[in-house]
Amino acid sequence: MGASSGMGNAVARLLLAEGWQVGVAARRSEPLEALQGEYPSQVFTALIDVNSDEAPQRLQSLIEAMGGSVDLYLHASGIGKQNAELAPDIEERTVVTNALGFTRMVDAVFSHFRAQGGGHIAVISSIAGVKGLSPAPSYSATKAFQSTYIQALEQLSNAQRLRIRFTDIRPGFVNTPLIEGSNFPMQLSADKAARLIVHAIGRRRHVAVIDWKYRLLVALWRCVPNCIWRRVDLLRE
Repeated sequence: MGASSGMGNAVARLLLAEGWQVGVAARRSEPLEALQGEYPSQVFTALIDVNSDEAPQRLQSLIEAMGGSVDLYLHASGIGKQNAELAPDIEERTVVTNALGFTRMVDAVFSHFRAQGGGHIAVISSIAGVKGLSPAPSYSATKAFQSTYIQALEQLSNAQRLRIRFTDIRPGFVNTPLIEGSNFPMQLSADKAARLIVHAIGRRRHVAVIDWKYRLLVALWRCVPNCIWRRVDLLRE
């Protein structure tokens, strides 16, 4: 979900190169059709907007087109923007897409996997969910929501003795259209991030911070007491 560009597209290409059959979904058809043109026997496509009430039904139709059974669902759909001015349209769109749209799709695939007898749900959240980040309040808050939500679903899966696995993928800055034109430090290429994501999914990691530099950064963040973090100026250039 979210395979038209960035990490979602790069992961799809890696899985296709490994011989997987892949269902790709996004709001834009052209990138999906390009993938299908390159791998005509392996790619199934669907136009899905996670903010649409019809999105779960469209996802189910895609699964049925693939034979009715899938092993892995990767949620790579999301938006985010720096918004220190708290422009309402940016904050509200981010919450709707990253929280409501996310919940809509993950719940739908959880229900499918419950009926199917198991599966693997992987979610691209972000290291931004570890702490509140003043330049992008709704983005950091919704990424924290995603991490907490799939942790709760994993607990639910275990309580109900379901065979549903989860991987929370937390990248830092990845050179995708989401941050195009920025000068953020320590940027990873989408291809490198995709390789690390596929590795983490293959290892069935519960949480995977992408990559080692960000693991060090997150460890440092966690050591900062909240009474100090509240006063950190992340807007300073």
